[in-house]
Amino acid sequence: MPPHAGPIANVSSSPYAPKYTDSLSRLTNWSIIESTLREGEQFANAFFDTAKKIEIAKALDDFGVEYIEITSPAASEQSRLDCIAIANLGLKAKILTHVRCHMDDARIACETGVDGLDVVIGTSSYLREFSHGKDMERIIKDATEVINYVKSKGLEVRFSSEDSFRSDLVDLLNLYKAVDQLGVNRVGIADTVGCANPRQVYDLVKTLRSVLKPTTDIECHFHNDTGCATANAYAALEAGATHIDTSVLGIGERNGITPIGNLIARMFTVDPDYVASKYQLHKLRDLENLIADAVEIQVPFNNCITGYCAFTHKAGIHAKAILNNPATYEILKPEVFGMTRYVSIGHRLTGWNAVKNRAEQLGLEISDEDLKAITGKIKKLADIKNQSMEDVDGLLRNFHAYKAAGDHSAIKQLLVVPDEAAAAAAPQAVAV
Repeated sequence: MPPHAGPIANVSSSPYAPKYTDSLSRLTNWSIIESTLREGEQFANAFFDTAKKIEIAKALDDFGVEYIEITSPAASEQSRLDCIAIANLGLKAKILTHVRCHMDDARIACETGVDGLDVVIGTSSYLREFSHGKDMERIIKDATEVINYVKSKGLEVRFSSEDSFRSDLVDLLNLYKAVDQLGVNRVGIADTVGCANPRQVYDLVKTLRSVLKPTTDIECHFHNDTGCATANAYAALEAGATHIDTSVLGIGERNGITPIGNLIARMFTVDPDYVASKYQLHKLRDLENLIADAVEIQVPFNNCITGYCAFTHKAGIHAKAILNNPATYEILKPEVFGMTRYVSIGHRLTGWNAVKNRAEQLGLEISDEDLKAITGKIKKLADIKNQSMEDVDGLLRNFHAYKAAGDHSAIKQLLVVPDEAAAAAAPQAVAV
């Protein structure tokens, strides 16, 4: 893609997309390399047997990811057999495996039937000294040998530096230019320790984009140690990256990497039509539940899209606006993802509009004046403890029944709060 002199207008119809984007931006043209079966295997709780790996691979394929990355077949004999099994499933997604920049690993991987190899080697001073002990000249030599071998087998190849953001920029660019000349499909940037911030990511990706062939793609892998993985992925796409590595629920080494659900949520706001055309969004919840069960964790309460509280509204002013127009407090539409919104009303922050909405859901005709009185009772009860939806429903149904029967005494008693009832029942002091 040739560079332009200045910013260009964003073609997305979303009001939340940038008004102007960099000429190299890929915010509406990107792919997912889903690494739950590679990076995810490094998660503390993870153990996937062959059957579970196949189940996960099929679920990822059904969701629509473009690539599925699996553990190196050089890791163990079972990993090799699993790699062969998944490569032979006939999935729509391309199957990749992640290997060290070493000929032994490359030979094993090329015989498994995968579509491509993701080749990686550490380039920071830390990893060169304390991991593999190779200088940059040796790294380029080894990379050349491995890349040429993989290409000779007719497979896709990505070459990535590891610990990219603690590597010397001159070393990185020389390495990337060398492998680019060899004809790799993609080069990779990896924030292996989660130290990068979005501005650093943008600058590095944009610089790299300027020295590569226009046809060479850029893949990015972001760890979440400092909470920036999703923001870094977005910044990378803004600067011209083409592929983002994800895992389901972000599982991986330490805090893991960019969660697929977070990336989908972020990018849906930019171009909902594009994202919905690529991925089966209503299958996200089942995909995340599958992984949560497999690694024995809970989906976080504040998880993007599928978290318990993602579309829950509590504050009275929020609830009123949501009931009038959901866009007032929702950037995403729950129904697109097979989710539903929930207005919490059994608490001290509730408002009568929310209580009215619940009464209407129950098919109960109650006047606004009465609903305000009922809301007052709910708020007072909630000062003692939150009320469940069953508590609120019982109060509404009883009020409606007493009103229909004309039982004003019962209504009055119903609206009495516990402390008032206790005061009324207490013996009165006698004047002497």
